[in-house]
Amino acid sequence: MKPTITIDIGTTRIKLGYFDEKGNQIASEKRPTPSTTDAWGVVYDMDTLLSLIVRFLRNLADDHRLAVESIAIAGVGESGGLVGPDLQLRSPMILWHDQRGSALIDRLDGNERALAYRVTGLPVNANYSLSKIAWAVEHLDRRAADLKWLNVSEFVAAVMTADRWAELSLASRTMALDLRERTWSAAMCAMAGIDMTLLPELRRASQGQPLSEDFARRVGLATSVSVHVVGHDHMVGAVGADLREGEILNSTGTTEGVLVLRDKPSLDEHAYQAMLANGIACDASAYTLFASIPTGGSAFATLQRMLGMSESMLATCVSALNERYLSGAINLSSIPVVVPRFRGSPPPEKSSTARGLIANLGDDVTAEDIVFGCFLGLAIQFRKVVELFRADASITKVIGPASENRLWLHLKADVLGADLSVSKFPEVVSRGAQALASAERTDWAACRPTVVEADDERHKMLQEWHHAIQPTVRSLGALSW
Repeated sequence: MKPTITIDIGTTRIKLGYFDEKGNQIASEKRPTPSTTDAWGVVYDMDTLLSLIVRFLRNLADDHRLAVESIAIAGVGESGGLVGPDLQLRSPMILWHDQRGSALIDRLDGNERALAYRVTGLPVNANYSLSKIAWAVEHLDRRAADLKWLNVSEFVAAVMTADRWAELSLASRTMALDLRERTWSAAMCAMAGIDMTLLPELRRASQGQPLSEDFARRVGLATSVSVHVVGHDHMVGAVGADLREGEILNSTGTTEGVLVLRDKPSLDEHAYQAMLANGIACDASAYTLFASIPTGGSAFATLQRMLGMSESMLATCVSALNERYLSGAINLSSIPVVVPRFRGSPPPEKSSTARGLIANLGDDVTAEDIVFGCFLGLAIQFRKVVELFRADASITKVIGPASENRLWLHLKADVLGADLSVSKFPEVVSRGAQALASAERTDWAACRPTVVEADDERHKMLQEWHHAIQPTVRSLGALSW
């Protein structure tokens, strides 16, 4: 592997690291992802984000800076902003889940939505970049020449190299890319009323660009250091997990992702109705099929606010519940039904306006019951999304913060009725980023995976509980749970 600085720009945290030639993480730093607000919502605070990166680079030990050969940048998909040739933002750097472009999406008819799926492999949604680009153009203060739309990771790379380009896996999350041709789509640009010249040159993750002299001098690195935009964070995680066809990746973070690899796009009627998102793998060797579950690790913050628990109190509660669950001391009849759609719903509904609910409460309900019900609800939600893939998977690999939550893992395994292979290495996305910048494969064994076994008795018990709550679910209306 090439000695590599890794930058992983997540929804809530930015993770910075330095990996040596053996793939060992030598230095690391985590900071909250800087954001601010404008008149329409929350946007990235790019000045602060760039300052965090520069400070990390400057603070590396001298011998590490001298050894660096590449910088690999991964991050959330669907984010972005308009960038001028002077590398100045001409629009806000919009977050991936921002809905300010929804007016364009709302006016598309059924034929246009079907066309969009056939061309881009994506279910029409305001999360994807196309509607954000149209919004940004409409709200320009003044017209400017040679603007390009860049994802947040691509913008960081542009600042480092004085060059603007788009990476293929991120481009496949814009709803502007022709998935099979792997070129920008004139039809989709026309649908959104935007000029195709706003979309930059496409490159693969392995195609790097040298640091500019100014940036190299600013951070004390050699101009020979190659900068790579390595792709969408969930897809980069698949590289770090050495995902193969026939396997499922469960990538956890603020949200939760389910991803499989395919040798061709899945554009049939089932995939369309299930609102599964196609994409291009970071190494461009395969296609991806992906579903995002909006509520994942963010449920921790929701529970803390709802129940007045500190982070340490909730962690202690979860650990104790796991022990009780494994020992058979949980009375499922007292557990409320929790549908954890706190940040919208996953496919096949895929609604940003959906809300969660808690039902079947008795007067003896406790905070611990609600916590258990929430993680059980997350596990059921995961199973229902996995079923949409119709995949006979040989293994389900779990990466990200959920790998530290034994209650969540055991509930997932028992609800699925299948074992999980769980990474003990915390920064699988960063490891994938280094591999992509080095044009090398990783090895799942290097992630130190452990097996979380499904228990037949607990699987049967959860099935019986799920059957027993269906009258309650039906009373809630048009809810499939």
